[in-house]
Amino acid sequence: MHRRRRTALLLSAAIAAASPLLTACGSDAHPGAAAVVGGDRITVSQLENRVNEVRAAQRAISHDQAQYQQAVAQTSALTRNTLNGMVLEKVLDQALEDAGVTVTRKEVQKYRSDLEADTGGAAALEQAYLQRYSVAPEQLEESLRSDIEVQKLSAALGADLNTPQGGTVFWKALAEASEKLDVDLNPRYGSWGVDPNGRVGLVEAKTPWLRQVTRTTTPEPA
Repeated sequence: MHRRRRTALLLSAAIAAASPLLTACGSDAHPGAAAVVGGDRITVSQLENRVNEVRAAQRAISHDQAQYQQAVAQTSALTRNTLNGMVLEKVLDQALEDAGVTVTRKEVQKYRSDLEADTGGAAALEQAYLQRYSVAPEQLEESLRSDIEVQKLSAALGADLNTPQGGTVFWKALAEASEKLDVDLNPRYGSWGVDPNGRVGLVEAKTPWLRQVTRTTTPEPA
């Protein structure tokens, strides 16, 4: 897979491995919301729709029920990881705005075209993102935009994400953006905050009967 994709993947991989967070928030003050980010609601329905799109795509490429169940088992933390990504998209948007960085549709289209050429076509790219990153075809355009946003923000910050120093600079920008947005997470999904290493992300809910499986299968870069 494209080297730039591997660089962007560092972001989600780091969040998946994040330790319990120091500062976190969440309440039931927003009925029907999975999270409120900067005043914008991410509804439970929106979250469920994204998860269902992934499950439908996984079923569509499975040869039988056993293969589908295996895919489900390998992505057992899908709801948690999906919400984490949805919140992070908004945090990333804020960080881009703070840095004066923009991403155009033309850039996304070129990036997609390049990746399709690398992977053997549109269908192959959709399947690769589904299997490796749990991204449904309907969500691919948005995921590719996030890839470019990570690349351009890190460049604007002078942060090489392949180095610890660059990661520190990058996460600091996201932490500042996250604080500005005052993320309010529905406690059934966990909480949001900054860990001792400065990374921002979601931590699992502590209520046992609501606890989701937290073991995440991190795809290996190709």
